Amino acid sequence: MLKLRLSMGGTKKRPVYKIVVADSRFARDGRFIEKLGFFNPLLPKEKKERIGLQPERIKYWLGQGAQPTLRVARILGENQLMPMPEKGNNPLKAIPKKDRKKEAKDEAPKAEEKKADAPKEAPKAEEKKAKDEAPKAEEKK
Repeated sequence: MLKLRLSMGGTKKRPVYKIVVADSRFARDGRFIEKLGFFNPLLPKEKKERIGLQPERIKYWLGQGAQPTLRVARILGENQLMPMPEKGNNPLKAIPKKDRKKEAKDEAPKAEEKKADAPKEAPKAEEKKAKDEAPKAEEKK
């Protein structure tokens, strides 16, 4: 499957990304088919040099069935090359990670208590039939 994705370059703690078309089986920074642009996340969002794209080639590859990753889809959506992807729902994102773990531990005992309070399931209908048929067979003998 063809993907439009980011390929990382640059130096340590100074990333610069290429927007490329690559087979999804290839390594992130490995072999690619064509370079379609670049993305420099260190520059402010207002700067024009932050993102460079080749719109004609991007439209061509989208027409050929290449699927953009979420980050590339957002970049293309901001530049009106495709519709902006829907926002995801992550309600825990605003909570610091260490606090998320505490809340998960607090909720775990509550879930176990609910399971203990739940009534036990009745035996399955097939088991009932098997039990009912056994005495009938004995009566016929």
